[in-house]
Amino acid sequence: MQLSEQEVVRREKLAKLREMGIDPYPAALYPVNATSKSIKTDYVEGKKVIIAGRLMSRRIQGKASFAELQDSEGRIQVYFNRDEICTGDDKTLYNDVYKKLLDIGDIIGIEGELFTTKVGEKTVMVKKFKMLSKALRPLPLPKVDADGNVYDEFNDPELRYRQRYVDLIVNPKVKETFIKRTKITNSIREFYNERGYLEVETPILQPIPGGAAARPFLTHHNALNIPLYLRIANELYLKRLIVGGFDGVYEFAKDFRNEGMDRTHNPEFTVMELYVAYKDYNWMMETTEQLLEKIAIDANGTSKLQVGDNEIEFKAPYARVPILEAIKIHTGIDVSDMNEEELRETAKKLGIEVDETMGVGKLIDEIFGEKCEHHYIQPTFITDYPKEMSPLTKQHRDNPRLTERFELMVNGKELANCYSELNDPIDQRERFEEQLRLSEKGDDEAMFIDQDFIRALEYGMPPTSGIGIGIDRLVMLMTNNSSIQEVLFFPQMRPEKKQVELSENEKAVFDILKKEKTMPLSELKSQSGLSNKGWDKSIKGLTKHKLAKVFKEGESLLVKLEE
Repeated sequence: MQLSEQEVVRREKLAKLREMGIDPYPAALYPVNATSKSIKTDYVEGKKVIIAGRLMSRRIQGKASFAELQDSEGRIQVYFNRDEICTGDDKTLYNDVYKKLLDIGDIIGIEGELFTTKVGEKTVMVKKFKMLSKALRPLPLPKVDADGNVYDEFNDPELRYRQRYVDLIVNPKVKETFIKRTKITNSIREFYNERGYLEVETPILQPIPGGAAARPFLTHHNALNIPLYLRIANELYLKRLIVGGFDGVYEFAKDFRNEGMDRTHNPEFTVMELYVAYKDYNWMMETTEQLLEKIAIDANGTSKLQVGDNEIEFKAPYARVPILEAIKIHTGIDVSDMNEEELRETAKKLGIEVDETMGVGKLIDEIFGEKCEHHYIQPTFITDYPKEMSPLTKQHRDNPRLTERFELMVNGKELANCYSELNDPIDQRERFEEQLRLSEKGDDEAMFIDQDFIRALEYGMPPTSGIGIGIDRLVMLMTNNSSIQEVLFFPQMRPEKKQVELSENEKAVFDILKKEKTMPLSELKSQSGLSNKGWDKSIKGLTKHKLAKVFKEGESLLVKLEE
């Protein structure tokens, strides 16, 4: 492993601390009794406190120094004075340990007394300090010049998502997003618990991936010698519990779908599903309105939120639009009586890519997704889906071609999906068999037949309404984030590229190119200031490592940064 100059220096300091008999990673409990926030909130002049945190900045002025300590709740100013810390003749603890062997990023414990500086800042006067963890890598802290301009911010998404631990340290607003995420899930639990619904857990490894139309992840259980799937939904297990006699159950589930990744999709994601006996989808619409209004207020103090360029009002009631009517509104075409071939031709005329594996349901879904979905910014229930789109949903009471289903659209994206649940086992078997026919046509997202679930329905399931809410998308809305990666602590990433070891000249040229992305070759050479020999070697090295590419445009030679 090749270490940077700063990493080498920090390891040397680590060795010196150990030589002095100081353990850089002590095992014993450190008796913290205050935080940065509690100190400021309940401030008492002269109060003795014990705090711990990460050293984030310091200004050493001879025998005194002001520094900032960051803990889980913010930052607090601390004041190091040599004579307060070293009351005897030996000044080693201040002169050597604090001034020379501590680094920004180190975690230390402090015992001290509170006082207020001349400019009115609440501060801890350090009486004792202790090394709790030596940081061997420097933090990528932003720098501010005399004019207030900020440089070297840690804002590269690739690095931020891959090194979330660093992101949380140096970008305080990131932590706020995840604190708000917990407030949102707590708000949902509170809402359901008050109504007497039971939070449960169901299997993640399943012999049949049921409950949704999606491509599953497949694994193998060695002891049982059977294939198993990571669940794509928890619906069928929760409905088994309704059969078993529970009137209301819900689960926060990690689901997994072996599909594409983009700003709103991660292969591992969180869904909350609720099932309540003796209810229908009309009741669930009203309940969902109440829930989302409560979540918005609990998380942000208001039901009206700014999401990107749109102001969204989560206060009930929400609009209700049948899906076939939505298609007619936004395309001018009535698809309600079309068969599969007519729908396929209509989709093609609308410029939508289709194939022969798509049945009626998928074709209607594609048309709605491409031509209608993005129009629904304010919360809107899209209702009454065709039967072919909803194999687990009860037939509509007024139209046998439709089902009692809604999807909640907010800011142009689906946020929730709800059914009046199908509880007729004969009808359910026929729907599963139709899914099997789609699978045989090549639809790799068609549902499997779950014989045990049908058996459960044959024992009798009461009329039930169920809903699934995408927690990640809900958090995106409530925190005004446009990317799902911003609301997941550790989003799925491509394998990290093997670190390339560059010479000093190659680093210099690469740093110039990073700022411009693409520039004339002659200009890059000029800015590098290298000799002809040094330049030739450096640019060849960067192209060999596939970090830069030289190409011709017209009469000019250009060089661009390789992604």
